Amino acid sequence: MYIIIYDFGTSGVKTCLFHIETEIRLIASSIADYGLYISDDGGAEQDTEEWWEALCSTTHDLIQKTDIKATQIEGIAFCSQMQGAVFVDENGNALRRPMNYLDQKGVKEYKECMGSGLIKVSGCSLYKLLRNLIVNYAGSTSAKDPVWKYKWVENNEPEVFRKIYKWLDIGDYLTSRCTGRIIRTADTAFATFLYDTRKGREGWNKGLLKMYKVDPAHMPEIIDCTDLVGGLTEKAASELGLVPGIPVFGGGGDTTFVNIGAGCTRPGDTHIYVGTSGWVSTYLDYQTVDIDAMITGVLSAKHGYFNYYAELETAGKCFEWVMDHLALDEIGVYLKTVPVTDLQSQYRSLYDYLSEEVGKVPPGANGVIFTPWMHGNRCPFEDSHAGGMFFNLRVENGKRDMIRAVLEGICYHLRWLLECEAKKVKTSDPIRFVGGLALSSVACQILADITGRTIETIDNTQEVGATGTALVVAAGLKGIDVLELSRRLVKADRTFIPNVKNREVYERNYLVFKKLYRSNAPHFKRLNT
Repeated sequence: MYIIIYDFGTSGVKTCLFHIETEIRLIASSIADYGLYISDDGGAEQDTEEWWEALCSTTHDLIQKTDIKATQIEGIAFCSQMQGAVFVDENGNALRRPMNYLDQKGVKEYKECMGSGLIKVSGCSLYKLLRNLIVNYAGSTSAKDPVWKYKWVENNEPEVFRKIYKWLDIGDYLTSRCTGRIIRTADTAFATFLYDTRKGREGWNKGLLKMYKVDPAHMPEIIDCTDLVGGLTEKAASELGLVPGIPVFGGGGDTTFVNIGAGCTRPGDTHIYVGTSGWVSTYLDYQTVDIDAMITGVLSAKHGYFNYYAELETAGKCFEWVMDHLALDEIGVYLKTVPVTDLQSQYRSLYDYLSEEVGKVPPGANGVIFTPWMHGNRCPFEDSHAGGMFFNLRVENGKRDMIRAVLEGICYHLRWLLECEAKKVKTSDPIRFVGGLALSSVACQILADITGRTIETIDNTQEVGATGTALVVAAGLKGIDVLELSRRLVKADRTFIPNVKNREVYERNYLVFKKLYRSNAPHFKRLNT
């Protein structure tokens, strides 16, 4: 069967065509960008028509460049960025530009609500935080959280607020536009922290809605990620270049499907993802939380299961920064040494070339340590003021040391997250490593050496979320269990064993790495407030 998955990110969509039978195979993909509009008041907004134009152009492109006909497509779903806010009228039309998950205009609303009360934890009202924890093992502890976007519109755009029919996340809006049915999937509902995860009570929690003063009428019907929403409407099909009636499934957030795409579908299976952001996640059949380390169990695509999820805000983004500012700067040290044409003939990308160059530097990066907190940090400490830094630079250090230090710094932080998870749950060995950085054998070996765990990778590692979403659609169409389907079709393709010779230098650097935040937190705050 042929399935189209829209992998909908912060700045662009990657539309993927999969074929699933005895194996899952990515036939082709197409990419289109759209804007992210940042404003001085903390806003981060996007445009629904730019989204839709990107979906239409990539769908047409897929059909044109393959020999697959539109009539052969059997299912569709979205795997999208989460914690956005799209406010729609009764016809599903957006009433204002959607607010991206990065939008933090609601700082005032957040502080007025969560900063009140005599007893506080991490700056939040203990009473309100405890009410949240009882209901869903989570809490709204950041001004970026969706409820403060909702409250900001209520306080600052009353004309828009009066017209709201339903409040959706981004993937839900796109699903609605394809089917005409206005719903939320359970995972995006949970991401509002207004959803009750207790067994037998799943759904919008009336007490939390009242506490945050959210209108219950604005909360849409909730379905599971694996549910069939409906058929593609004639209007949507015409614009996308597809056939009316194609089944559209619930889909959900980008983090929801990665464990399925990684083949981590047994309780205790752990995977590490590094794309723009990064995380460590362990699959569980129960929910738990670690308030101190800011880790909670978020809903999985499969009802009754959870991803115990610890996030690093900037992971691969740090390596991208290195490419732009250390490798492709005005000095151009690498490009002078090796002509661009030679690079293009030998390597898939400049990232591959940089990875090979990093392999020439000894473990420990000749004493240089990097902190990957380039847009603040969330776990195991929440601090929007934290920043990235190179520590212990000496005259003998060069660019290659610095670039390796960035890769090692990402892996040190991932180890920190892994150790925090291991305090509460049983984590696995081996660990599946997925995302763009998993393409680098050097990065895989560094991760194995720093964590002390065996690391496995899979095919199509950059499309792991889309792969998991495609498996959900295939399981729905076939009427079989998605976890079993994932175990059967997703296999490891490479394995990396920790090199014990590197343990001593990494242990030394890791102990220093963990102390750098506490030593510098006051300075970050002073510089970045």
